[in-house]
Amino acid sequence: MLYQIYPQSFADSNGDGIGDLTGVESKLDYLAWLGVNTVWLNPCFVSPMGDAGYDVADYYTIDPRYGTNDDLGKLVETAGRRGIRVLLDLVAGHTSDQHPWFRHSANDPDDHRYIWSDRQTEGFQPSPGSREGFYLPNFFPVQPALNFGYARMDDAEPWRQPVDAEGPRANRQALRDIMDHWLSLGVSGFRVDMASSLVKDDAGKAETAKLWRELRGWIDTAHPEAALLSEWAQPQVSVPAGFHADFFLHFGSSQAYRSLFHNGAVYDDTWRPRPCFFDASGAGSIADFLAEWATATSVIGPDGHVILPTSNHDFPRLVAGTRTPEQARAALVFLLTWQTLPAIYYGDEIGMQYQPGLPDHEGSAIGALADGHNRAGSRTPMQWDATDPEVTYLPPHPSPDRPNVADQRADPDSLLNLVRELITLRRANSALGPTGGVEIVNPGYPFVYRRGGEFTVAVNPSFTPATVDIPMPGAQVIGRGATHERDRLHLDRFGYAVFRR
Repeated sequence: MLYQIYPQSFADSNGDGIGDLTGVESKLDYLAWLGVNTVWLNPCFVSPMGDAGYDVADYYTIDPRYGTNDDLGKLVETAGRRGIRVLLDLVAGHTSDQHPWFRHSANDPDDHRYIWSDRQTEGFQPSPGSREGFYLPNFFPVQPALNFGYARMDDAEPWRQPVDAEGPRANRQALRDIMDHWLSLGVSGFRVDMASSLVKDDAGKAETAKLWRELRGWIDTAHPEAALLSEWAQPQVSVPAGFHADFFLHFGSSQAYRSLFHNGAVYDDTWRPRPCFFDASGAGSIADFLAEWATATSVIGPDGHVILPTSNHDFPRLVAGTRTPEQARAALVFLLTWQTLPAIYYGDEIGMQYQPGLPDHEGSAIGALADGHNRAGSRTPMQWDATDPEVTYLPPHPSPDRPNVADQRADPDSLLNLVRELITLRRANSALGPTGGVEIVNPGYPFVYRRGGEFTVAVNPSFTPATVDIPMPGAQVIGRGATHERDRLHLDRFGYAVFRR
């Protein structure tokens, strides 16, 4: 069970208003109680925070706002005693413009660690140093792209370098050195940011895949227990490229995630004008998700996994727009019983709500989407109790009855206890895990499927009650608003049930 922690918003141990690694360590008992066995930390390396840590200035040092390298070591050790592995976020394709590598490159025309053009080229930025020319950023201008070469040469752009040039070779070795450093200190692996972005002009990502397969081969030998997860959003491409798992995500050509949880009221309507399946209107379709999931899993086979997250730090939470915590129950039942690796973004287990309208904070607003999409709304402080949160990194949830861990742990009918119950059931039964089979019984409302020949799951995300004709699927072990009579399964609005033979 993967749990994503945005460290500056999770738990503050020293009272400075920013979460830190000692704060994360103080909450390990909670994570173990919930059933988490793997934690992914968003970037915690030294950074000027032009993009909240995704602009790394030193890959080998923890940023002082989070603590020290020793604090990370202690966190990893303490987590390990509770059966929890710790993954770091590896920003592989770019650095901060404050990184010593870039400062040197901006003043040395013979340094090719970054991508430089001798002329103004679309997307390139002027040199900040004595070097004449322009550099290519990977995302924001403060994130110059590391040079891993181009898959295709172009006479019109003679500054392009092949993947085996000196600069690209140095950067590949640097990735290996960084990973080796942290893996040797006990970290269990990495989630790789923008993993598909390394080699440029790479049709079909063939050269990028070759690079990652090379690194995976080294990992399998040097650190065989390490995990390598990608932010690629195409598991059918990234897993054959060397990753153990990849996410279905909100962006890119894939419709899989958007078809489940994308609401036009929350996101830019041009992305997906149709209602998503977990929209209360009941006008969505599960077909897009099922088609992409079938394609991905057939390509991957037993060699890796698809990760299905509740949300993440870049897009609105599961509870956003008109979707309420009550509606999120059915979505979480699906997420935690489907044939993927589920990932919980901190706070989604208690129904924390996306907060629109917050000011830009450490690069949280994204370009043209800034008016309707500010990532700060997904990065607010974890709500541990009903009082003001110990973390003040961003404004807290404004509602006086905001959900919190303390109250929900004490309430057996809470969303938090439902999530814990689902995780417990999943971990105790391989039929509900990523290797358990899945059979679609009803691909509509309600959505009904069998897992491993042992469990039947039914969810109704719609505001309208739904009924389907199926034989009695067994004893109900988890459920709300579900009844079965004369081979008819009825689910109330937002109802759900897990049956066991």
